Amino acid sequence: MSEPPRILYARESALDVAEFRRVLEESGLGATRPVNDEPRLQAMLAAADLVLTARLDRPGTPLVGVARAVTDFAWCCYLSELAVSASVQGLGIGKGLLEEARRQLGPKVSLVLASMPDAVGFYHRMGMAPLANAFWYKRSI
Repeated sequence: MSEPPRILYARESALDVAEFRRVLEESGLGATRPVNDEPRLQAMLAAADLVLTARLDRPGTPLVGVARAVTDFAWCCYLSELAVSASVQGLGIGKGLLEEARRQLGPKVSLVLASMPDAVGFYHRMGMAPLANAFWYKRSI
């Protein structure tokens, strides 16, 4: 049995849009994100206050996970994406990205997200509480 790969977590404010798109597609989030609209993906990255990455510790350090968030670093943080390539799901990378987000935000900042239906169990296992009274205006395009 081989040893799981070492994962490098980092804050990357200048993440390449092609890498971001690839992980969105590989994770399954590409079905709900504008992966064919590069200017919009670039704007999503540029406007994020916190972009965390998970890379394999091997030549080329391929990107296998990303967490993108909007936050004031004082009160609240909205986690817009938590994407992990399907080929490495189950190795704790999503948990690692959540832990890194919480470490960087600190204990005074709440972390909020909208889960995809298939990921609800994951967030329960991570100890996140569901919100009963959340509301939104859905995007029209």
